[in-house]
Amino acid sequence: MDGYDVRSKAMKKNASEEEIDRLVMAQADNDAEWEEPIHVRKAAKPASLIIPASLAARAAFLARLHREAGVEEWLTRIIQERVEIEEVAFVEAKRDLTAKADT
Repeated sequence: MDGYDVRSKAMKKNASEEEIDRLVMAQADNDAEWEEPIHVRKAAKPASLIIPASLAARAAFLARLHREAGVEEWLTRIIQERVEIEEVAFVEAKRDLTAKADT
């Protein structure tokens, strides 16, 4: 090591990028200097959805009626709830078919 200590030098406000790079490189192979890994899931990308204008107007009205911040948030919640209902129904139907096949 070059005698650098990340905690003392790199945390200074005036540390240059080059100095920080040197500090990190000097301690890169020292496992004691690393924290436990942080696992991050990839954020879901927003998707576009085309709906008829009349349906969009009805959805906007209902979003306002439910005092949602916006129609997008309301639609996201409604779609999420419906998908969860459909997933439960699918699992139950699959279980029923498996039970009937076993008898």
